[in-house]
Amino acid sequence: MLLQAETQLIATEMRDYPEWHLGRSDYGLWYIEIDQPELIQYLDEVQAQFSDLLLPAQQRQYHITLFVCGFLQPAVKQYDDDFQTQQLQQQIKLLEALQLTSFELEIMQIDSFSSALFLHIKDQDHVLAQIRQQFSQVSEEIAALEYCPHITLGLYREAWSSDRVLQRIQQLPLKTMKIQVKKLTFGYYKAQILQGLLYPYQQIELG
Repeated sequence: MLLQAETQLIATEMRDYPEWHLGRSDYGLWYIEIDQPELIQYLDEVQAQFSDLLLPAQQRQYHITLFVCGFLQPAVKQYDDDFQTQQLQQQIKLLEALQLTSFELEIMQIDSFSSALFLHIKDQDHVLAQIRQQFSQVSEEIAALEYCPHITLGLYREAWSSDRVLQRIQQLPLKTMKIQVKKLTFGYYKAQILQGLLYPYQQIELG
């Protein structure tokens, strides 16, 4: 949910979350890697301006989440948020059937959820919606009800007043930049490491 005025931020605790991962390790998702140096530099600059509010030492690479799949399991599905490798193969087939060529996205304004600072992504041609529709034929997404394409800049470390963030966002100049999408990645992160690295597992090059 987008951050509202006169509310409180949600702080993320620096801890393991065993009640969520239940001893499982690899949490899988489809995403778009951000690998353009000038864009990474801009994201670093924005992140630095809010560093006093965000959790330190974020390792996770900048990315746009496409579809959250769940805990990667080679065979038997034990929990609702497990995702089998055979389901991944089905998603890849449906993705290839789209015969996508490389496409363009655009970064828009800085904004915030209650728990995280982020940049909005504009998908002019609704390509992300097409991709997500294919994936959802195979598995139900484990995520918020409404999809909002974005790049996360960091999680909040204290439950400060939302106005503290919103005022700062309003003072920043709006900058738009294009993102060239030439491949889509299915990868995972280690559930026991908060904001840990993304590891690519399968990549689809776009024509």
